[in-house]
Amino acid sequence: MCRHVAYVGPEEPLGELLVRPPHGLYRQSWAPRRQRHGTVNADGFGAGWYAEGDPVPARYRRAGPIWADLSFADLARVVRTRALLAAVRDATLSGADAEAAAAPFAAGTWLFSHNGAVPGWPGSLAPLVPSLSAEDVLSLEARNDSAFVWALVLARLQAGDEEGQALADTVLEVAAAAPGARLNLLLTDGDTVTATAWGDTLWYLTRTGGGTVVASEPYDDDPHWREVPDRTLLAANRTDVLLTPLKEPGDALTPADAPAPSREPRT
Repeated sequence: MCRHVAYVGPEEPLGELLVRPPHGLYRQSWAPRRQRHGTVNADGFGAGWYAEGDPVPARYRRAGPIWADLSFADLARVVRTRALLAAVRDATLSGADAEAAAAPFAAGTWLFSHNGAVPGWPGSLAPLVPSLSAEDVLSLEARNDSAFVWALVLARLQAGDEEGQALADTVLEVAAAAPGARLNLLLTDGDTVTATAWGDTLWYLTRTGGGTVVASEPYDDDPHWREVPDRTLLAANRTDVLLTPLKEPGDALTPADAPAPSREPRT
């Protein structure tokens, strides 16, 4: 379900990353090449980006398919940014939340997206509700699994967890409560990108001209794209990518047994 992409690097027009590539997010809305679940992502879309000198991102979201928004391609042609997160949505369940259910979700300097689905929603995650405050629950932006997963991540971030720890702990918690959940999460603060590969595809590209792209699938046929192994945490900035394995719920790896993270060289 869904496709998403994040970028940090030299300033670029949104369209150079989302619309112009031959297999960019715009095309992935109707013709994804590597999507494992679903075929058309027409249940909403969104883009979030950072303007120079402003740490709080702007967002543009709609409830319909990206190709039906005649203004988006024109907007994307002229709006420039050093960082973005964008997504096209294939809804797990129908609902009335319209564009509020479309990623990216936002709080403060963060943008967030969830590519996947939680089986048994909402009952499967009901046991996790007490981990949130009443205000957090009542403030959910939409009534879907992605918005709830974002609330779990955000609560950890606001408690002081660093981005990778917040994503990893949330994935393990949700996967334990809902076995079979697909939890490819994507988070940026405008300077870094943090992501998980858990049940669906994830790729990254360190561009020769500078910058890093993390996406559900490659937006072109550049041979430097690298696939992220399943059950992996990715942490990236403009020049480096760090991959760390994530253990399954119930695994009992000791520190001596745990695989070491690998730093991917810039190519």
